[in-house]
Amino acid sequence: MTRNNKIVLALMLAFGTAIFAFSVRNVSFKSLVGDIVKLKWQWLFLAVISMLVSFFLEALVVRVLLKREGSLFSMHDAIRIPLIEQLFNGITPFSSGGQPAQLFALLQSGIDAGRATSVLLMKFIVYQSMVVINFIISLIIGFQYVSGKIHVLSLLFVFGFVVHFIVIVSLLLIMYWYNFTKKVVKFFFKPLKFFFKEERYLKWELIVDEKIDNFYKESLRLKRSWKLLVKISVLTLVQLFFYYIIPFFILLALGVTNANFLMVTTMHVLIVMIISLFPIPGGSGGAEYSFSIIFTSFISNASKLVLAMLLWRLITYYLGMFLGMIALVIKPKKLIRANNKENGV
Repeated sequence: MTRNNKIVLALMLAFGTAIFAFSVRNVSFKSLVGDIVKLKWQWLFLAVISMLVSFFLEALVVRVLLKREGSLFSMHDAIRIPLIEQLFNGITPFSSGGQPAQLFALLQSGIDAGRATSVLLMKFIVYQSMVVINFIISLIIGFQYVSGKIHVLSLLFVFGFVVHFIVIVSLLLIMYWYNFTKKVVKFFFKPLKFFFKEERYLKWELIVDEKIDNFYKESLRLKRSWKLLVKISVLTLVQLFFYYIIPFFILLALGVTNANFLMVTTMHVLIVMIISLFPIPGGSGGAEYSFSIIFTSFISNASKLVLAMLLWRLITYYLGMFLGMIALVIKPKKLIRANNKENGV
């Protein structure tokens, strides 16, 4: 981690603490402690297990894709990838640091840059597609429920849908109308000439062209490997399922037994979509606000609602970051073996 990364991490932890302190300002400390004591720990344990299973399945996706590329990748090295991704997603705006961090982790493990980029691109395509599918289903199930209660959030849901729909349409255009897409991108790029220096403009144009070309090449490979595509799509769907059901286990841990599993899971899918729209790392502030507003329908007790929000953030956000810090300092097995050979071990 760079010095700036460490500063941002410290700031995000401080910001998270401040948000929690602000949330409990009107809550009785005695009530909060009482709710913690009464927690049903077996359900909380299941919530943590669900998060860990989600990490494991993402690691499995990476391993499956690398196997197709001809690399024998150990599970020890594979599990580092989603954890390091979680750390850098959590400390960068719009989770923009996750992809480069994964690439760095794969390079550390001895995977060459071209193969690593190929795997991450395929993983991104499938993941983004599965997220949008989940979001569309959740929007159909839960939009009327939310729009009737919180008008502002319903607008954010629509905006989130539009953003992710544009992403998917863009990906499909590159996959099936490559030449047309290149022309459209060049057309929309031309006005930038009037606002930026030619050198910067040409640099950006080159980067965008390269990314479109790489994506198109990988999309061709994916279309040819439909069995692999189905396999990693199913794994990604199951991975997301384990992530999305975490709030339901938290509610059960708090003794809330009348919550509908489908509705709670649907609301979580929608919240995750809102979080992705906030530029602050981890969607901090927006995530807590969205959760507390939506889950008021399931938890009427103020101290339980604050505790649910805290547990949810600890499991879905901070757990991944802390495990990512551990993964970052653990050397990949390939490097360990290489170092051992150099030392004559």
